[in-house]
Amino acid sequence: MKNKVLLTAAVTGAGDTTKINEHVPVTPKEIAESAIASAKAGATVAHVHARDPETGGISHNIEHYREIVDRIRDSETDVVINITAGGGGDFIPSLDTPAAGGDGTWIQTPEERHAPVGQLLPEICTLDCGSVNFGDMIYMSPTDWLRQHAKLIQESGVKPELECFDTGHLRFAKQLINEGLIDGDPMFQFCLGIPWGAEADVETIMYLKNRLPENAHWSAFGIGRMQLPIAMQTAMLGGNIRVGLEDNLYLTRGVPATNEQLVDKAVEMLHANGIEVMTPEEARVHFELRNPHGGNQL
Repeated sequence: MKNKVLLTAAVTGAGDTTKINEHVPVTPKEIAESAIASAKAGATVAHVHARDPETGGISHNIEHYREIVDRIRDSETDVVINITAGGGGDFIPSLDTPAAGGDGTWIQTPEERHAPVGQLLPEICTLDCGSVNFGDMIYMSPTDWLRQHAKLIQESGVKPELECFDTGHLRFAKQLINEGLIDGDPMFQFCLGIPWGAEADVETIMYLKNRLPENAHWSAFGIGRMQLPIAMQTAMLGGNIRVGLEDNLYLTRGVPATNEQLVDKAVEMLHANGIEVMTPEEARVHFELRNPHGGNQL
């Protein structure tokens, strides 16, 4: 689909960001409304995490995800839904309990990570393709667990977005493809600038892009001030893009953003360079996504 890109709005994430930007949505209602507002601003896809309405922190409660998804689906605004499947991988090292981890450690099995996806059947879900030093935390995704998780996603008919935070993740994602655990043309997401993963720069994008399978779709995002520069560079190189408050909290220096403002700015930037944004229906056909009303898109 020449000169058209898929634009994802990552509307909330799981980071401790709510005290920095009051626009970060927390409750299922707020998250759904922000996803809908992002779609009205031009986003093709809403990428959602759930948060605990009481604490604002990460939630693995399926009912929180269910309310978010139901509210989006019941709205009059169409958007492709992408649920994170990367929860429950947080390992916080502790000298007192090095084997078990310290406060904040939360490890879920592949079955537990997949549960919201398997029950709610969004069109897309993420599959983080390896472990990484994530700031002072370790995000854990052992390879055997990833194989199990990929199989669960495959059996659900949901399209996995293969998240690569570093170069080795791309290598393992291709191994999953070689083992027959990824159906159709694969979707890759390059997650750039995370401490301490791959750098957010053109050289890294090109390194990863040049090692993709020939039939692959790809996308990239940068965090913080690199969000819009990486989005523009990615689009010019033929990739799909992602913006939103999960990755960046500011519209300009010192000015807190809303998700719809970041989407609007990305759309404006794309249009200025002759690039259009796919509609949700175009994306379902182009990427062979399941039909949100049941079955697969043909």
